[in-house]
Amino acid sequence: MSETRLFDLGDVDLISGEVLRDAKLAYRTYGELNDAGDNAIVVASFYTGTLERNEAYFGAGRAVDPARHFIVNVALFGNAESSSPSNTTGPQAGADFPKTTFYDNVACQRRLVDTLGVKRVKLVMGWSMGGCQTFQWGAQCGDIVDAIMPFCASAKTSPHNILFLEGVKSALLADPIYNDGRYETPPVAGLKAFGRIYLGWAYSQAYFRDHHYRERGFETLEDMLVDWENDHLEWDANDLLHKLWTWQQGDIGTGPIYKGDTASALASISARAIVIPSTTDLYFRVEDNRREVAEMPNAELRPYDTHWGHCVASGNNDPAFQRFLDEAAASLLSC
Repeated sequence: MSETRLFDLGDVDLISGEVLRDAKLAYRTYGELNDAGDNAIVVASFYTGTLERNEAYFGAGRAVDPARHFIVNVALFGNAESSSPSNTTGPQAGADFPKTTFYDNVACQRRLVDTLGVKRVKLVMGWSMGGCQTFQWGAQCGDIVDAIMPFCASAKTSPHNILFLEGVKSALLADPIYNDGRYETPPVAGLKAFGRIYLGWAYSQAYFRDHHYRERGFETLEDMLVDWENDHLEWDANDLLHKLWTWQQGDIGTGPIYKGDTASALASISARAIVIPSTTDLYFRVEDNRREVAEMPNAELRPYDTHWGHCVASGNNDPAFQRFLDEAAASLLSC
């Protein structure tokens, strides 16, 4: 397993006008950069994602393979590996951590790959918020990106997606222990409620109706709800809400390049693109991706039919999806 490293960014000027002090990006690399510096793959992390969990999307014998590629696996601000509310000390710790956008994340990731000696990025890929960053890479760094493959993601967070996130956020904020982010002990009740509400959105109606959760060892829905409670208890509340804010603001048109013009940002993505939605994803919808792909000059929409909903891409939930993903990546990398 690759070692996690920290890239020191120094003080980062954010597009909000704030400054993130002594910022750091956590990353891992796999394989070797070739002499031309053009065999790099960037893999961006997702909500509640870690560098270790991102390793589900590549490996020996797969389309993205460290034997052929130089893979840069990079963590989102707020994921507790890169600079986050929970691991920052001093005046920007906790609730005072500055808000970061996808634009800010990708600007810092671009600095990382430049420092690593990368001249061209053959492919950027990622699931969920990782996929949102993938779209961002295509619009923001088109001068070095050959191809992008976002899956279960969007170029602009939809109104319905924003509302879903408001629901889980409100559950956490309602816990008085949260105390506007200045809690002395974890807001356990809020974190549990956050996890219970999130579960209902993560999979499809058919997944629950046809008891597919039993295939993962859960006898009842309550068993699975408790599992999601426990999973979210492992996260810092301010980290969760920081990333949630980043997600809600998602729009590749945001920032100094396109000044809010999402259509122009989509039209600017010259990289080859395969956009992969899950047909039963409840918040990253196929219809939204279809509209986005129609605005992109070199993009293909490849929906994956499944009962897994958004979580089809989590780990190895569906081995057939991993094969589908590899086929798409291989077709992009072969050009």
